[in-house]
Amino acid sequence: MRDFIWPNFYIVGAVKSGTTSLYAYLKQHPQVFLPNMKEPHYFTQAHPRPEQDHLIQRVSSEREYQHLYRGSENYIRIGDASPSYLWCPEAAERIHKVRPDAQIIVILRDPVQRAYAQYLMDYNEGVIDLPFLDALKKDWTRPDKGWGVSQLYLELGQYAAQISRYQQRFGTENVHICLLEDLKKNPACVLKNICKFLGIDPQAIAGINLQPIYNAYRLVRGNWARTLASHPITRHIGEHYFPRRWGDYIWRHFFLMESHKPPMDVEARHFLQDFYEPEIRQLEKLLDRPLPELRKSW
Repeated sequence: MRDFIWPNFYIVGAVKSGTTSLYAYLKQHPQVFLPNMKEPHYFTQAHPRPEQDHLIQRVSSEREYQHLYRGSENYIRIGDASPSYLWCPEAAERIHKVRPDAQIIVILRDPVQRAYAQYLMDYNEGVIDLPFLDALKKDWTRPDKGWGVSQLYLELGQYAAQISRYQQRFGTENVHICLLEDLKKNPACVLKNICKFLGIDPQAIAGINLQPIYNAYRLVRGNWARTLASHPITRHIGEHYFPRRWGDYIWRHFFLMESHKPPMDVEARHFLQDFYEPEIRQLEKLLDRPLPELRKSW
């Protein structure tokens, strides 16, 4: 029996901050192996509530996880892109246990915009019906928390403690921080820096298609689409009877339509800004750099 292959780099988050784009770009690099399942969430070991179980795609067993990496033996870099790992308090230690030499990539976004993007996604998918501010406050004050248990709208933007956990476990030199704003403005530069961090050929970036915008906002076509999107049978069919790229295409082109993103509620924006300002100051101190990109919505 061959030795287990554990990924040697991890794109750990943050949620709704560009992890899908990083995954799609790096998957095209000839020296990188990323599985077709973008987010296995294996090291989070999530235990969703029954009503959310069908919404949380994940791999729970070591056997299933290893199956994702068949054929990766000859690649220099083998990766896992699961944005739950940044938030999950145990993920860093679990990764370190099997791969103490792992390199960690974090991509960050203005936490106010991040929370709103997650809320809009949840609304489109029929997960939530409350107005944004009500959804924030209800989720923040609920006693039960977890991946697939609560939405973690506020917690997922508390970057400083989450990044510090990885720096302490893997060393600051093995944790690479990039910003969604930079990825939007100059994806080639961000990817070249990641290539240098991972020790792979930065020249290969010239052969990567950087044009698509992944997970750009679209508006749900109606309540019928939200109902279908959240139904267990629809989810089961989409995940088990169609290739993932087909399901993504059907969702984006038949259930969603192009639209301008609705403006954020002003009261919700102020609530989030007040909440996150101390967080960003703490992160700036941790990283020893100003981060105006994380106050883009201020």
